[in-house]
Amino acid sequence: MQPIIERLQTKDWTRTATHLHEQGYALVPGVLNKKECDTLIEAYEADNTYRKTITMERYRFGKGEYKYFRYPLPDLITTIRQTVYPYLVPIANKWMEVLNIPQTFPAAHTALQALCKEHGQMQPTILILKYGEGGFNTLHQDLYGDVYFPMQAVLFLNEAGEDYTGGEFVLTEQIPRAQSKANVLQPRRGDMLLFTTNFRPVKGSKGYYRVNMKHGVSPLHNGQRYTLGIIFHDAQT
Repeated sequence: MQPIIERLQTKDWTRTATHLHEQGYALVPGVLNKKECDTLIEAYEADNTYRKTITMERYRFGKGEYKYFRYPLPDLITTIRQTVYPYLVPIANKWMEVLNIPQTFPAAHTALQALCKEHGQMQPTILILKYGEGGFNTLHQDLYGDVYFPMQAVLFLNEAGEDYTGGEFVLTEQIPRAQSKANVLQPRRGDMLLFTTNFRPVKGSKGYYRVNMKHGVSPLHNGQRYTLGIIFHDAQT
């Protein structure tokens, strides 16, 4: 099997950048193979892999459960995080530039982690999410602290239509002085969806303006749905 780093390097990152600029999200197909997906799902019940378990109902986040990984992360996840990040940095810095935000992100992911550490953000934000019948996730943003990278990823670990029905990924745009727009997506097992953490720039008649975006998951009709969330910045808690 082709190693994960080679798989990522052969993806069309020019097309991915275009989609992120134009719509705030981009689908990268076939990042994980079935064995890698199955291994991540099977490890969900491991005792020494995670630092915190969140029951969504308790916090009114929805219905389901997710677990935050602890450091050191599994090699597969570290490789994805460190390989994908440099492709996204030029996009992120361009967004900051056109919106006149005085923020520049470093080229390497280790440098971003060092920046997070300076602000007291030292806990990993990688999480694996599990939904059963009726499970859903309310619209939200994953910020975690003063330092947050404006893009993140979710990898789909089982197959829509076979392992579960419903459970679409929902991404909303809060367009200024207009009604909100909803993007409803259903990627396949192994696909990676890149999307904005908070906002994206949109060019108008008087220059660029900021469109806020949130993401969530629609209710599952049946089955079980697992996803891996990769957030590039670290958290305080």
